[in-house]
Amino acid sequence: MDYIHLNEMEFYGYHGALKEENVLGQRFRANVSLAVDLAEAGATDDLSKTVNYAEVFEVCRSVVEGEPRKLIESVAEEISRLVLQKFAGQVRGVRVVLIKPDPPIRGHYASVSVEITRGQFS
Repeated sequence: MDYIHLNEMEFYGYHGALKEENVLGQRFRANVSLAVDLAEAGATDDLSKTVNYAEVFEVCRSVVEGEPRKLIESVAEEISRLVLQKFAGQVRGVRVVLIKPDPPIRGHYASVSVEITRGQFS
């Protein structure tokens, strides 16, 4: 299995369980990995034989900057669902890590995140 990784994509969204999060918004980061077969793309240097990661970025942006959700789990799930749907036949599995760098929690920590894996990933 081969993989395409989109790392540290950053977006601004309005997701969260607290009303203030839905009004003020906050930064979100996403890492998305795609399980794909890259042999033909590597042999032919043909973009049509791989997944265009600019299109994957746009899927992620549309979800994170789109409709507010209470849970980042729901945001990650929607990203994975849309990626598998849009790139059916190419992407065998997807892993989404959605990071909330500044959640409204007292204390010292780098961030909170969820990680989900859908489809065949190994």
